[in-house]
Amino acid sequence: MNDEINSGRDVAKTINIRTEAFKSIWGPLGMVVEGKNYWFRLPAKRHTINSEFDIDQIDSLPRVDIAYAHGNVTATAYRAFADQGAKAIIHAGTGNGSVAAPLVPVLRELRDKGVQIIRSSHVNAGGFVVRNAEQPDDKYDWTVAHDLNPQKARILAMVALTKTSDSKEIQRIFWEY
Repeated sequence: MNDEINSGRDVAKTINIRTEAFKSIWGPLGMVVEGKNYWFRLPAKRHTINSEFDIDQIDSLPRVDIAYAHGNVTATAYRAFADQGAKAIIHAGTGNGSVAAPLVPVLRELRDKGVQIIRSSHVNAGGFVVRNAEQPDDKYDWTVAHDLNPQKARILAMVALTKTSDSKEIQRIFWEY
């Protein structure tokens, strides 16, 4: 797109009405000039043939939902997702994946019931959700999506849950992919 070569992991649609709609916050991998590819960097994260996941061995994906946090957010969506069988909930928080104080006991309760809680950020420009910075993730047994937006975190969580329900292993997967 726009003669840029981007990684599917890193690229996101940033505007809906322009041809240069897709951008990577980490920059393009390369460019196409007069039909020839020029590479500047390679993806550092595991992918494709180096992946531990085999799509031919996955018959179905577990349910993973996204709950977008905002001022005065309630637990309604989180409880509804869990009640409908979500194996994980991506918490799309503000800033560093912040969790409002009234939600903390609810998310801890859902985690105690086996629902994975994965903190992400709905900040459009990207960045990181830093483990144990905004919340005590180790104490609560939560996972952070690191630099993945909520939508991409959902996909990785679904794939990860086909292999494990161990939050430490899921966190490793989020660090590596």
